[in-house]
Amino acid sequence: MRTFIPYRYFCIEGNIGSGKTTLTKMLAEEFNALTLLEQFDENPFLPPFYEDKERYAFPVEVFFLSERHKQMQMELSVSNLFHETVIADYIFHKTILFARENLDDREYALFYKLYQQLDNQLIHPELIVYLHRPVDALLKNIRKRNRSFEQNISGDYLASISNSYLTYLSSQVDSPVIIFHLRDGDFENDRSLYAIIKDRIVQKGTATGVDQVYL
Repeated sequence: MRTFIPYRYFCIEGNIGSGKTTLTKMLAEEFNALTLLEQFDENPFLPPFYEDKERYAFPVEVFFLSERHKQMQMELSVSNLFHETVIADYIFHKTILFARENLDDREYALFYKLYQQLDNQLIHPELIVYLHRPVDALLKNIRKRNRSFEQNISGDYLASISNSYLTYLSSQVDSPVIIFHLRDGDFENDRSLYAIIKDRIVQKGTATGVDQVYL
């Protein structure tokens, strides 16, 4: 008997290498849901950004801002939400979290104005699921998937991004939140771990607040 998923639109989030896209695909297959996956590899500024952050930070973030907004507007149409569940592997607010990390103050001030105009046009997810892993586990996953432009990502950068996510989500009021503290757990190959995560997501429903789950 198929488990009922009580959301029309929810998001799986996490740092680089956390497994958010993998979990999104697994849940979508189980619940026959649509996936909304970030097309990061289409950003032409991303590979050079990791080589020269100061030069490419603004164009890389503006490209992500524009593409995320366009994708969400197209996929999260009224017709899609009426007929099917949509699971995204990112929240639109991640744009601000990464921009604050990567841009200088003047660039960020301009960027934030653009973000606000676009954010007001989008709906909020009914649930945010965040996969938190320690930096060493993130680096291990990054090395394992072996994308060439990611191999120079530093542990300090990942730690700062994780802190930004946790700070934002701990005060989140627009959507219910579950934070899974996973350490090195491999839910792709450990079906019992996947089942625990899936069940907690289903059980959360629309209950407000932030649930901290240690696995």
